[in-house]
Amino acid sequence: MRTRTLPSSVTLLFATLVFASGLLSANPTREPAPRFHATTTGGEKFTNESIKGKVVLLEFWATWCGYCDHEAPYVDQIAKEFSAKGLIVLAVDVGESKKTVKRYLEAHPRGVPIVLMEDTNLAAMYQANVYPIYVLIDRDGTIAGTQRGAAGEPALRRLLMRTGLGGSSTDSDDE
Repeated sequence: MRTRTLPSSVTLLFATLVFASGLLSANPTREPAPRFHATTTGGEKFTNESIKGKVVLLEFWATWCGYCDHEAPYVDQIAKEFSAKGLIVLAVDVGESKKTVKRYLEAHPRGVPIVLMEDTNLAAMYQANVYPIYVLIDRDGTIAGTQRGAAGEPALRRLLMRTGLGGSSTDSDDE
């Protein structure tokens, strides 16, 4: 069997193209997250400054949203699993009264901090009008990705991978 070698100029051109395409797709330009403030029902305050160096997953939801209810356990599990790696999850209820949310949470407890729309400017910034909506902010304070609508736990983990988080707990122990 006879092997052929490519001329060095073709090899150099190919290597340059592979290297350049890796640079272009490795880190697309991300826009900074808008300036925000949020206060949880427990009184904890969050701003752009307070989340520096952390990964933040914003979950916009409503008590009447069946998809939100279905995905809440995934969100809570992911929050618990990655909190030691710097993940903060804020579940922002959109457009409902404190009384409605409190009653819902008594029957459906959550493992993440809850933010009411009256205690934040986030819902308007991210045009939260279908639910759930997930917005991921990376450690540099830029938007790493968004997901509109329910897509299950694997989709949430893929979203988190944009910041170096994701996978299962056994996968993430090696990071």
